[in-house]
Amino acid sequence: MTSETLIEYLLNENPEYKGITIPETEQEKFRIYRSLVNIRPAMPVSDDYINTENNFLKNLTERKGITDISGLKSIENNIYLWQGDITTLKCGAIVNAGNSGLTGCYQPCHNCIDNCIHTFAGVGLRLECAEIMRKQGHEEPTGQAKITSAYNLPCDYVIHTVGPVVRYRLTEKHCELLKSCYKSCLEIAVQNNIDSIAFCCISTGVFGFPKREASEIAVETVREFIKNNNIKVIFNVFGDDDYEIYRKLFR
Repeated sequence: MTSETLIEYLLNENPEYKGITIPETEQEKFRIYRSLVNIRPAMPVSDDYINTENNFLKNLTERKGITDISGLKSIENNIYLWQGDITTLKCGAIVNAGNSGLTGCYQPCHNCIDNCIHTFAGVGLRLECAEIMRKQGHEEPTGQAKITSAYNLPCDYVIHTVGPVVRYRLTEKHCELLKSCYKSCLEIAVQNNIDSIAFCCISTGVFGFPKREASEIAVETVREFIKNNNIKVIFNVFGDDDYEIYRKLFR
């Protein structure tokens, strides 16, 4: 199934897009589909669109290849280290490092994890996040967490957290807030009877938290938490440098 039907729907939603030509190749079609989804505000969509998008995204993820936690080997008791695309991971919940708006990244085709998760989950995720924020009535505080459905992702839930932003030097407050991110995600997972959770490298991208210090906080917080809670934890990394940092911590 191509994304052409989805593109046509998204283009027809906004008169400003009139005259845009749908590309010929599937790669180019996906790029314009993703761009339109990324910039689309949180609003209702037709059942036909949802059904088409569900089929399209699930097929796309299956072609990328799904990794089940049951096939992973632990690096420590109930702890796993896995390098790969978190949107293809089948487990209880994956963690999304979001921004204070909590409705995803609006920059077309941006390569941040927030953008990737919202893209491959589908437009329903942004709508649910927007409803959470509407009820909350204010931006999401740093260090807390919210849980949503996963929609077309192979995991069961997405847990969203806002990490600290480090602009200049790292402070103790930054470290406390990052620890709170991990602890809040773990607590909300246990409260919802989720048996496994996959963490991305929270705050280490554009938020500027030093990678080594962030990984040390992550591992220490998780080790302390699982002493008294039965939950499996996956540290998900994408780049080789992140993998080496975590691997050394578990050596």
